[in-house]
Amino acid sequence: MPQRVCPWWLGYLLANPLRRFMQDPRKVLAPYVREGMTVLEPGPGMGFFTLELARLVGPSGRVVAVDIQPRMLAGLKRRAARKGLLDRLDIRLASPDTLGLADLAVTVDFTPAIAVVHELPAVERFFQEVAQASKPGAGLLIAEPTGHVKTTDFEAELQAANRAGFQLAGRPSIGRSRSAFLNKA
Repeated sequence: MPQRVCPWWLGYLLANPLRRFMQDPRKVLAPYVREGMTVLEPGPGMGFFTLELARLVGPSGRVVAVDIQPRMLAGLKRRAARKGLLDRLDIRLASPDTLGLADLAVTVDFTPAIAVVHELPAVERFFQEVAQASKPGAGLLIAEPTGHVKTTDFEAELQAANRAGFQLAGRPSIGRSRSAFLNKA
């Protein structure tokens, strides 16, 4: 499947509140996130899920939002500042080759990879980096849009996650998505 990065300007559409009718961030994330957690969010865009993650981790938690697009991160910063949540975020610009997570080794409790894995040029490396950053037992939620990702491609993503040390724990229902929840062994 060819890799294609979501254009930065589409971030405004993806952060639209009307999207909540299909994917309510609180309903999607609340089963996995508790106050005080460290959450890694790859590909946050302009923060549709990020802002809810920041609320859920509370003042004692942290959300590490990593993207390759500076304009997406700038939009995320503006939105988080308006909501008073910027102090809970660690916003990072990644390179196309790596997420740059070496300083997070074995500290992450949960990673939501929502509508992002299919855009990555190196899926195996992505899951290896997430696994290295994750604590034993950490959760990984993968959700891919049904309109962009075929079942066979999604299953290949799950196999790559498994090779990195994640085990399938469930198949939650997320609107218009193929989804799976995994735990790090």
